[in-house]
Amino acid sequence: MSDPSGDEGSPDRSPEGIPVVDPADLRGGESGRSGDDSGSPTVVGVLLAAGLSTRFGERNKLLADLDGEPIVRRSARTLFGADLAAVVAVVGHQADRVMRAIRDPGTFGTAGDPSNSRASGRVAFVGNPDYAAGQSTSVRAGVRAVCGADAAVFALGDMPRVRPATVDALVAAYRAGAGDALAAAHGGRRGNPVLFDARHFPALADVAGDIGGREILLSGDRSVLVETGDPGVVRDVDTVEDLDRIR
Repeated sequence: MSDPSGDEGSPDRSPEGIPVVDPADLRGGESGRSGDDSGSPTVVGVLLAAGLSTRFGERNKLLADLDGEPIVRRSARTLFGADLAAVVAVVGHQADRVMRAIRDPGTFGTAGDPSNSRASGRVAFVGNPDYAAGQSTSVRAGVRAVCGADAAVFALGDMPRVRPATVDALVAAYRAGAGDALAAAHGGRRGNPVLFDARHFPALADVAGDIGGREILLSGDRSVLVETGDPGVVRDVDTVEDLDRIR
C-alpha cells in the first residue's frame, strides 16, 4: 500500500518539518476539544483493504498467514481493540474473501479471540469498485462512509504489527487538541495510521492516485506526528520478504 517511510528526525520535528509530540506531555496540559452531546469527539476507524497486492506475487497479501490468521484480520483487530466508536473496512480486490477474513477469527483455525474487542461487531464494509486506480479511491470511499464523524483514523490493511494502544495514542492526542492531522511515528519517523479531523474530509475526498492523505498531512498548519514507540507503524507488507521480516 502506501509507503510510510521517512528518515530519522530530531526529537521535536520530523525531516519534513512536522512537529513531533510525546503523548505523555499532553496529559492534563490541554483544554481539549468538544464533540457531540457527550462532550467527546466521535472518532471512527477506516481500514483500507481494497488493494491489488501487485508486488506480493500471485497471492493476495492481505490473506497471507501471519501467526495463524490473515494479515488483514490482524490489522483489523488493531482497530477493533482501540478506543473508536466504529470501524469501517473498505474492500475491493477479492472483496468477499477479505470480508470473510476480517469477520471470521478462525479463518486459519487458530488464535484471534475477538471477545475483548471494544469495536467487535461494529465493522461495516464499504465496496470500492475503483480500487485498481489507487489507494486514493479507497480513501474517498472511506470518507463518504464516515462523513458524520468528528474525525477518522485511517489504517492500512497491510500493517498488522500496529498496536491498539498506538491508535489510542492518536485519538488521545487529538482529543487533547494537539492537532487536526496526526500521524503515528516511531523514532521521529512518520508512519501509519493517520487521524484526520472532519475539516479535512473534503480535501481527502479530492485526493488522487496513491498519494492518500500524505500531502494534506505535510502541508497542514495543524499537523503533528505522535511518537508512539511502536515499530509497527513503519512496517508494512508489500512483498513476501517484508512478511518474512515481521514474522
